[in-house]
Amino acid sequence: MKITQIRSATVKIDYGGSRFLIDPVLAPKDSYPGFPGTLNDHTRWPKAELPLPVSEIIDVDAVIVTHVHKDHWDEAAMGAIPKTLTVFSQHEEDARIIRDAGFTDIRILSESSTFAGVSLIKTPGQHGSDKAITAIGKRLGEVCGVIFRSDGEKTLYLAGDTIWFRRVEDTLRKYSPDVVVLYCGDAQIPGLGSIIMNKEDVYEVFKAAPEATLIASHMEGVNHAVLSREELRYYSAEIGMTDRLLIPEDGETLSF
Repeated sequence: MKITQIRSATVKIDYGGSRFLIDPVLAPKDSYPGFPGTLNDHTRWPKAELPLPVSEIIDVDAVIVTHVHKDHWDEAAMGAIPKTLTVFSQHEEDARIIRDAGFTDIRILSESSTFAGVSLIKTPGQHGSDKAITAIGKRLGEVCGVIFRSDGEKTLYLAGDTIWFRRVEDTLRKYSPDVVVLYCGDAQIPGLGSIIMNKEDVYEVFKAAPEATLIASHMEGVNHAVLSREELRYYSAEIGMTDRLLIPEDGETLSF
């Protein structure tokens, strides 16, 4: 297994003999205005340039889009990725949006989906607190994560855009992943709090999965993400997570 942190939520994963591109956002730095109504919505994003050429980033066998928010699936990605490439989506509603962009091989993630011998198991997420879901649940929408399993590989759990909640804990208990990728930039909406994991959520995962290596992703990329790598490293050292929490820079590849 190799995991390359591209930028923000965009990750490339070599697993079980196939290469997967997760949540591709390929626009240049500062291409988009901040998400209205979120923290720092005056700030443009992406907040960094891509660390690798687009041609290298899209050299993959399949794409997984955990949900179709613009910071996980943007116009630049739709234009750059070959339309015949296999794209996995969380449900038919997202699949229609991807299909309308011209893609022809769209598959729905489930508890039994596979690709070239790799099991891709859809897992639940919650894109904000109960209060946030009650207030603006339609805007936040449905999200998912993915468990990767294959003979000869460690089990990988990509949690997606979720906070720490009971069903993440249930997923950790059910699948006992060896490696867990967390979207933990602490994106915030004023008055409603975090809509993805913050540093305290990372610590909850750390405690709930005592044998797993954690990888911090979806950081420092969008206007409303407030948790920096530096702050998470400081917190990790302070609370004792440094032995199992990795915080890669953009362009960095981790091997397991």
